[in-house]
Amino acid sequence: MPNGKILLRVNPIQFKGTEIWVNKQGAEMRTLELDADIFEDLKLDGFVEVNPMEFNLYLSGLLE
Repeated sequence: MPNGKILLRVNPIQFKGTEIWVNKQGAEMRTLELDADIFEDLKLDGFVEVNPMEFNLYLSGLLE
């Protein structure tokens, strides 16, 4: 994604998630309802696991 990046946190028990889309204008957050296939879907879409600290910094508003 040349214009930004997507950070996603998934609760693997309840299959709920929080998505943060980061671009030049800042960060936007939304809550998601997921299904049991989410991990396979993310792998097929090329998502990679990253350090959770970056996600939490955006979530708390310390990074924009």
